[in-house]
Amino acid sequence: MAFRLSDWKRPGASERPCKQDGVAIRILVYILLLLFVPAVSVVAQDAGQYVKPGDKLVLKKLDQWQEKKFGLFMHWGPYSQWGILESWTLCPEDRWPRTGPHSHDYATYKKAYEQLQTTFNPVAFNPEKWVRAAKNAGMGYVVFTTKHHDGFCMFDTKQTDYAITSKNTPFSANPRSNITKEIFEAFRKEGFMVGAYFSKPDWHSEYYWWPYFPPRDRNVNYDPKKFPERWDKFKRFTHDQIEELMTGYGQVDILWLDGGWVRPDAQDIGMSQIAAMGRKHQPGLIVVDRTVSGEFENYTTPEQEVPDRPLTYPWETCMTMGDYWSYVPGDRYKPTHQLIENLIKIVSRGGNFLLNVAPDANGDWDPVVYERLDEIGQWMKINGEGIHGSAPVAPYSVNNIYFTQAGDQNTLYAFWISDKDDVSLPDALDLPLVINRKIKNVSALGAKEKLGWEHEAGNVHITMPSSLRTTKYLKHCVVFKIALR
Repeated sequence: MAFRLSDWKRPGASERPCKQDGVAIRILVYILLLLFVPAVSVVAQDAGQYVKPGDKLVLKKLDQWQEKKFGLFMHWGPYSQWGILESWTLCPEDRWPRTGPHSHDYATYKKAYEQLQTTFNPVAFNPEKWVRAAKNAGMGYVVFTTKHHDGFCMFDTKQTDYAITSKNTPFSANPRSNITKEIFEAFRKEGFMVGAYFSKPDWHSEYYWWPYFPPRDRNVNYDPKKFPERWDKFKRFTHDQIEELMTGYGQVDILWLDGGWVRPDAQDIGMSQIAAMGRKHQPGLIVVDRTVSGEFENYTTPEQEVPDRPLTYPWETCMTMGDYWSYVPGDRYKPTHQLIENLIKIVSRGGNFLLNVAPDANGDWDPVVYERLDEIGQWMKINGEGIHGSAPVAPYSVNNIYFTQAGDQNTLYAFWISDKDDVSLPDALDLPLVINRKIKNVSALGAKEKLGWEHEAGNVHITMPSSLRTTKYLKHCVVFKIALR
């Protein structure tokens, strides 16, 4: 079910978190960012208009995507060898301190960073292992970073040799060297929708960061209006790379474009031509030109935060499982309880949850990632029916209780979130629901015990059997299912 609103406040995306190796440096940088970077609210950004797609196939695919609710995001590239923040250490802005070898000198550092291509050989790469973990966790779509801002391509491109399949990359000799294709095929076989993350800026391309000038910040380092021929070459380069992704990788459902500073008012990349080309090859393609409101932002992408109220247009929170988007040794992963709570809050407010994990230099996830996904999966096997295919329903949430309804509107779900992993339910619970139909039954998902319940105007009163109040087999959150006649 798609949720739309003709007039809304567009959520902006916060920038990638600036964190460094070492707890002390990480905390110091985080504090500095809090002091000097203005806080951003997801629901109180500069005004923008959500433009409802006119293509019926796009609307149909948006509905399918919203049914999935829970997706997997992956940031991966040669930078995983250094265990650093993806791409951003190349950006000559003082909010992105450099780490790793040669960090004292920018030119030397950039050269060393780009030489990571020559040692990138993730021989443990096994996308089927990831598919099993993601499917078990209840995920239904995947978005993979085919190219981040640093310009390294995790797909087979003819436009540059700065790519995973180039002879300059050791992994190119591996039969599974076209990593993007391998990931897309493995996930698609298990019924996942597939999304291609692609960075509009490219800090490796001479047509974006012209070697004639030093880069000054994240933007193109020359004036496209003064050098239109050079900018046109970059537009052609970008268009051709996206067309490669749209034609050589099977069905692609989402084109997830990052780098919102590349936008029509300053750096016109030709979005109308890109979208038309993409949909010619991939009918119904969802285009996400994130943070650039208008007809090519088919859904919005609040980053690293959960909106504090229901939003009535298509949206997706993208969030890291740990502190970083990319692989960093010793990353601090969010507890399972927090991840489940985030999922519930997001879904109850009409959104999707895109959870990011990052492969390491060898091509595998941290063991903790598998543990978290397995624990989420155990919970979803019991309670997933209140997540998948659901829609928000008033009053949305009351204290620690969150509500959804089944797509056919014959069932309501009330998510009672515990304050700890183990559940300790109260003797009785009141659900403030205005229901104009008779209730057939009230039950707790995964519980054998029968509940006592009464339905009065505007309220469903539930009494708990003693054996359920301190259950040992329900964790994190108990979901009450209210079946309507």
